[in-house]
Amino acid sequence: MGIVRFLDIAATSAAVAATSGRKAKIGLLAEALRRLDPGEIVAGAAFLAGELRQRQTGVGYAALRDRPEPATEPTLTVAAVDTAIAEISAVAGTGSQARRKQLLGALFSAATLAEQQLLIGLFSGELRQGAQAGLLAEAIASAAEIPTASVRRALLLSGDLKLVAAAALTGGAAALAEIHLRVGTPLSPMLASSAPDVAAAMLATGTPAAVDAKLDGIRIQVHRSGNDVAIFTRSLDDITARLPEVVAEVLALPLREAILDGEAMLLDESGRPRPFQETSSRAATRGRSTASRSGGASAVSGPGGSSAASRSGDVAATTPSSGASAASPSLGVAATTRSGSGSAASRSGGDANGLRPYFFDLLHLDGADLLDEPGRIRWAALADAVPPASIVDRVIAETEEQAAAAFAAALAGGQEGVVIKSPDAPYDVGRRGSAWVKVKPRHTLDLVVLAVERGHGRRQGWLSNLHLGARDPRTGGFVMLGKTFKGLTDELLRWQTERFRELAVADDGWVVTVRPEQVVEIAFDGVQTSPRYPGGVALRFARVLRYRDDKRASEADTIDAVKELGAGRPPSPA
Repeated sequence: MGIVRFLDIAATSAAVAATSGRKAKIGLLAEALRRLDPGEIVAGAAFLAGELRQRQTGVGYAALRDRPEPATEPTLTVAAVDTAIAEISAVAGTGSQARRKQLLGALFSAATLAEQQLLIGLFSGELRQGAQAGLLAEAIASAAEIPTASVRRALLLSGDLKLVAAAALTGGAAALAEIHLRVGTPLSPMLASSAPDVAAAMLATGTPAAVDAKLDGIRIQVHRSGNDVAIFTRSLDDITARLPEVVAEVLALPLREAILDGEAMLLDESGRPRPFQETSSRAATRGRSTASRSGGASAVSGPGGSSAASRSGDVAATTPSSGASAASPSLGVAATTRSGSGSAASRSGGDANGLRPYFFDLLHLDGADLLDEPGRIRWAALADAVPPASIVDRVIAETEEQAAAAFAAALAGGQEGVVIKSPDAPYDVGRRGSAWVKVKPRHTLDLVVLAVERGHGRRQGWLSNLHLGARDPRTGGFVMLGKTFKGLTDELLRWQTERFRELAVADDGWVVTVRPEQVVEIAFDGVQTSPRYPGGVALRFARVLRYRDDKRASEADTIDAVKELGAGRPPSPA
């Protein structure tokens, strides 16, 4: 081992992106990890995962566009880049913008073209090289010559791939064995894969299966020890100070020590969920300190701070992996089969207009870890420890028809869909396996491409991010709804690059404006209000399905149809 050049990390990243085989990717990553000096492992592992060790840098897309010419010779090391980014992240106060720009310029001036491309991907969070956490876990195991299961277990308990890499590569299996579940330290949550319908989901999970309604809220992991409570997001950011009403409800539970997995959401006066955007906005703005006190309770100390959670993407982009059952048509969270249950809207205590927590899993209870227990054991313990009104109700389905009925009821209650779960599965680290499978209705619209942005990183040289517009029947023009680069294969990227060069009418070096002629079919999860776009609405999780050469722009869907979907009404015929 020795001091590793940042160029070597960039070369590995490019090689991983260009490699399709999983085994080959793991080999490339493992070799790069082996070369890291002990002091470089945390930063180096983060770079290889496409991340920065620093959660918030203050560097946006605009700052990445205006960059100096690349260096001709590589001089940067992993440690030097990490130090430079740490300095950029720490800039604050008067003159911070100019100082940050100066530091960023110095870093990019010292970087070669390949290094600049990696830096752009790291700062933007869009380094798509195919090195997900699961792949890195296997690479760490290979580099340290220890079982992959040991790495995955440590990753589950610590929630920090970088620290797991450092422990494995410096102390081996013995160091990983010292990593234990601790109340107050967030865990990487178990995730759900996707299926197009309940039949496909049940083929994956087997039967009988638990069917939970997928709440339209934010994923929360709640840690309680006595009167101390900490709340973490799906991305492990501490948002305790932002959810005082959730802290209050958790303190009212008959618990001493526990780690609960669930969701928080806003309800309207009838007990139905408010739009997801309102929930995420409330969670993103309530409170500013890292410690929350409600009824004399202080937040459990944990990694991460509220400053990281304040980024606009952290909470708003949180995608729930599970939720309540379909038992209640108004909400889907009231436990109708348990005595003493009541609707969430009628529960006493807490802020009537605040976020409400609903739990679907229990990972630790009064000194006992439940991670390795099958779902049915964890859920039974949850039912014994938490009042029914705070538990996500679930239906145990023996047949596809029963699961389909639960799915329909969840949608009728205003929820996103369902998550179908195997009762035999343990709680697994951040993996989208077949134990939990989510099913959501898929909305589609035929929209028109208004502009397209130049790609970077792996998409350098292609036109990538699409600006999407709906037709305005009153003006004959188009109203922008947002952007997406999701769902674009290499084949589509090549095709659209040629197509939009033909349609280009303006080019500012970053955004290419095109004639509004090309229709594209877009799938999305829902419509939300957005002051950012002229139509006042935007699409949630938009992704490209296909280009529609059989449709003219005059046949595209209208902004009125989009707004009707956002209001929960079927769109009127065009």
